[in-house]
Amino acid sequence: MALRTLCATFSVGLVNGVSRRLGRGSGTVAGGRVGLKIHAGLVGQLCEGKSVALVSGTNGKTTTTALLTAAMSTGGKVVASNFTGSNMPAGHAAALAARRRAPIAVLETDEGYLGGTIKEAKPDVIILLNLSRDQLDRMSEVRMLAQRWSEALSRSSATVVANADDPLVVMAARDAGKVVWVAGGLVWKDDATGCPLCQGPIVFGENNSWRCVECSFARPTPSWSLNEDKVVSPDGTVGLTLRLPGAFNRSNALMAMAGAHVLGVGLQEAADALASVSDVAGRFHQSEKDGIVTRMMLAKNPAGWVALLDLVATNPAPLVIGINARTADGADPSWLFDVPFSLLSGRTVIATGDRWRDLSVRLRYAEVPHFVEGDLGHALVRAQQEADESVDFIGNYTCFQDALKATP
Repeated sequence: MALRTLCATFSVGLVNGVSRRLGRGSGTVAGGRVGLKIHAGLVGQLCEGKSVALVSGTNGKTTTTALLTAAMSTGGKVVASNFTGSNMPAGHAAALAARRRAPIAVLETDEGYLGGTIKEAKPDVIILLNLSRDQLDRMSEVRMLAQRWSEALSRSSATVVANADDPLVVMAARDAGKVVWVAGGLVWKDDATGCPLCQGPIVFGENNSWRCVECSFARPTPSWSLNEDKVVSPDGTVGLTLRLPGAFNRSNALMAMAGAHVLGVGLQEAADALASVSDVAGRFHQSEKDGIVTRMMLAKNPAGWVALLDLVATNPAPLVIGINARTADGADPSWLFDVPFSLLSGRTVIATGDRWRDLSVRLRYAEVPHFVEGDLGHALVRAQQEADESVDFIGNYTCFQDALKATP
């Protein structure tokens, strides 16, 4: 290892260790920033000689990265991964430096940084989940992102594992050299109703089919799909049992299995590994206090909220929903009006977070009776007092992190 790379790698570990000891963070980003200051090409250097997989998309990145990491860890293999969610270059540098001798790297990659990460890391596999609006004050419009993906993928030799159910992903991946199409599902269709090629309308049909009514752009035939509790692949069928709830997590698991298959992991090996994952960076973590179980869930944008509201819709337990608008969340909470909160009618709902007033206004327009409690800890306690057995919590990024700290 070159001296500059060695110094940068040592600095990553040193700074992250100090950060953790001082309680200034989780030690997954600060060191990476220092390392990149010393050596701007650190990520590329640390990826040399590794089998590298990148996972990107608007929703499901962290979970899919954790599932793929579990699959790639079979047989005791060591994997460098940032599955805690630090998905920009500093997080990549920190994850790679922490396990610089690992033969495999699985990196969650922010959708806006995918092109640069492809250039640096030279991945073997790129998993593309979905594209929808998210933090428009920070991110580009989704079609611009899809075009940037397309340009980066056209220059890469990686195998692209792409969600055939998302027209924007299909547009981005269709000119890549090697593509594995997966029936990965699409919960949120509102950002994909116009053809990204000719601007004509996209029509969605049965069994996740879709096509443009004015040109030839249409859903490609997937080679990977789900049939109830079974994964159907080019190499056969295998049962899938997950501890993570929701149809969206089954889709994440399917994408992870397809990526692992490209990297040489057998179907049954991958399925067994995925079945062991129950908690991803606190998502779906369950805590218990005084006999009441609190289930923690994260939703960052309309697509994520739609998926989780569908998951909890039939659960009569009290629900705490929290919204912040800090830097990591995006400053504009107007997306709340794209979320069908009317699904919560009849539930005991408590609105909290820094922007509880915005949330309360949205719930009033949705005609959902609710309580308001600006203090997150008090909101969780109030919900537990109202509960018979369990409480659900859904919050956006920083509110979710605050809630994890507030629960045992």
